[in-house]
Order: sequence, then structure tokens, then C-alpha cells
Amino acid sequence: MISMIIRKYEPSDCKETAELFYHTVHTVNAKDYTKKQLNAWAAVNMDMREWNRTLLEHFSMAAIENNRIVGFGDIDTRGYLDRLYVHKDYQKQGVATAICNELEQFMNRNKIMTQASITAKSFFEQRGYQVVRKQEVMRNGIFLTNYLMEKEMHSP
Repeated sequence: MISMIIRKYEPSDCKETAELFYHTVHTVNAKDYTKKQLNAWAAVNMDMREWNRTLLEHFSMAAIENNRIVGFGDIDTRGYLDRLYVHKDYQKQGVATAICNELEQFMNRNKIMTQASITAKSFFEQRGYQVVRKQEVMRNGIFLTNYLMEKEMHSP
């Protein structure tokens, strides 16, 4: 287990989270998607203003280890868990679990939804999410397979 801290996303995290997203998609997800699909999902030229805007609008958390972002995630006010990405060198070390715990605790909803990649599907299933349906989504003109998943949240 690594010694990380989880804190709220800050505007100064924009570039680092965008780079982490790009590199994670192109390495970790490469076993489940084609190069064309990876490029459509995580393009080199991202709209950084839009990326920052959505992370600031949502409840967004960053995992920090040695002054470096090793993971991040966000959830919107409707209970849609939008992004959850962990640096390729920090996979399976509890980073995604810690971020997801924060996002789920923040959300005062009966149900949380996400669109999980083929790669992330088993992670979410282990957390109690269930597949609603397998789907083909269009990203920049290319179809990608993912899974609409939901988790029933129980109040304490």
C-alpha cells in the first residue's frame, strides 16, 4: 500500500490530470481496445478549458503521492461517476478504491451510475456495481465498447 493523500481537485491539477488520463488510456486500456479506439477516446489535442471546467463543476478528487497526481476521479450532482483513472505505475495499489470511496461517500443519492470500460468493469463489479447493459458509444467517430453500470447506495 502506498502513502498517498486524497484531496479535492484544483485548477492547477488540470494539465497533470489530462496527461495522466491520456497515458493511462494508452497503456492500461491498450489490452482491451485498438489503437484507433484509444486515439478516439484520449486524443492528443484535448480541450483543456473544457476538461478543467467539468472537473471543477463535479465533485472531483485527486490522489497525491510524493507531490505527484497518481489518480483522479469525479462524480456529478446526479450521481454519475464520470472519470476514474490511475497512473499505470500505481495500478492495483488501492488508489482507485480510495478515490471511489470518497466519490461514493460524497454522493447523497440512492443510485450511482458509471460507464465502465472493458478494463474497469471487474473493478466496479467488485465494488457492487451491476451491469445495466453493454453498449457501443461513439467517440470522435469511432465506436468503443463499455458497460453502463449502477450501484444501489444504502443509507446508514
